[in-house]
Amino acid sequence: MTADNLSNSQIRRILEETSTIAMVGLSGNWFRPSYFAAKYLLDHGYKVIPVNPNYDEILGQRCVPDLASIDEPVDIVDLFQRAEHVAGYIDGAEKLDAKVFWMQLGIANEEAAAVARSKGMTVVMDRCMKIEYARLFGGLNWSGVNTGVISSKRPRRVV
Repeated sequence: MTADNLSNSQIRRILEETSTIAMVGLSGNWFRPSYFAAKYLLDHGYKVIPVNPNYDEILGQRCVPDLASIDEPVDIVDLFQRAEHVAGYIDGAEKLDAKVFWMQLGIANEEAAAVARSKGMTVVMDRCMKIEYARLFGGLNWSGVNTGVISSKRPRRVV
């Protein structure tokens, strides 16, 4: 997997300057990584716009079927899509004047990244916004996630 070469301070700046994220491929299934990421980002003050034609609403946020259906400014287009499909979202991100084209953990496409950069977008590949936020601003526990689903606390025994 090819990773970008953004520094911690560059990633931190992106996260600090962001308010609205269009999450392409956000799932309404609570056990999917995109759902955990969106919930975490919502809980940390970001506006998340779910982009998924299969749902009307996810996490209380109205879904849109595609990027063209978004009628407000977007800072980041965050892609939960296969690497071979991400290039198809560059024009939509450009029309939204997105500053960042973010490919989630496990997703990298150098050709698409080059095109997005040529259109003035900062590209992040093979990184999770939730993990990066927790890593750079606190909240990343020993297991790498802080979902509250897994706990190191032993259950109390009732005698």
